[in-house]
Amino acid sequence: MKALIAMSGGVDSSVAALLIKNQGYDATGVTMKLYDNDDIGVKKENTCCSVDDIADARAVCNRLSIPYYVFNFKDSFNEEVIERFINAYENGSTPNPCIDCNRYIKFERLMRRMKELEMDYVVTGHYARIEYDETSGRYLLKKAVDDSKDQSYVLYSLNQEQLKHTLFPLGTLNKSEVRNIAEKNGFINAKKHDSQDICFVPDGKYAEFMENYTGKKYERGDFVDKDGNVLGEHNGIIRYTIGQRKGLGLALPEPMYVCAKDLVKNKVILGKNEDLFSKELYAEDINLISLKEIKEPMRIYAKVRYNQKAQPATAEQIGDRLRVDFDEPQRAICKGQAVVLYDGDVVVGGGTIV
Repeated sequence: MKALIAMSGGVDSSVAALLIKNQGYDATGVTMKLYDNDDIGVKKENTCCSVDDIADARAVCNRLSIPYYVFNFKDSFNEEVIERFINAYENGSTPNPCIDCNRYIKFERLMRRMKELEMDYVVTGHYARIEYDETSGRYLLKKAVDDSKDQSYVLYSLNQEQLKHTLFPLGTLNKSEVRNIAEKNGFINAKKHDSQDICFVPDGKYAEFMENYTGKKYERGDFVDKDGNVLGEHNGIIRYTIGQRKGLGLALPEPMYVCAKDLVKNKVILGKNEDLFSKELYAEDINLISLKEIKEPMRIYAKVRYNQKAQPATAEQIGDRLRVDFDEPQRAICKGQAVVLYDGDVVVGGGTIV
């Protein structure tokens, strides 16, 4: 069986390559070239998919005596990830580009290349598990054993065909075990730090990135309270996300938070912390994994952001939409983020919050 291993130059994908080779697969390493640093306004090699990362991935493949290639996916990444990211912010949403990268690049574009090369599997260093359920006849996506590293939230868009041709060798390991394996095998990146930021906005200044990338200047406007009273001037509506308190640049008598954005009037609405809580949401562009459809209201646990603990709720499918009612109000549910549903450690599915 032939496996194509997506290698970022980090320790996780490197150990995934080692484990897959040791399991007897005919392994090939590949790094996806997603952008040039000059394209995103970064001068030094401190982002994933940089020249340094390519060198690290190649060094690991040389050590494992497996072939290594670099695939140029810059056009696809620009269209499917960066432009979606910008469009979401411009339309008042809060995007998750890691989900789009997994959906459109790793498990669509790369899998298409895998099949063109007549290989059997795409392998990544994600912390998650895939199992086949004989009873339902469906492939299941499950949380990783290491709950602190679990990445199932950003993988909810995987469909049955993709799950069938994907391997996650790290799903049953802890991060400390992965680093130990890398050190024992003399990998150059055994102690390399994990990348934390959005890869194409490594300094976290996404508004500046958008202005540099698009050449646009986002107009200033008013901060207002829920009654429409003007509280001050904002620096462009894209600079603010739901739940934000810091960085508003206002001297207010009490803490206030971004509660909503009025794109038509270019206003950012501020309120109190309690104004951020809500019990229900709707999601579209849904993908269900453990079952074909939710035929009746279903008790589940749900997450509305990556690092949130899953919360008890009831999910209902209404046509092509999901309605999720939480037992307790949730803070700062953001349009554009994903809601992911869990039944124990099994991912039921998810969608984009609208």
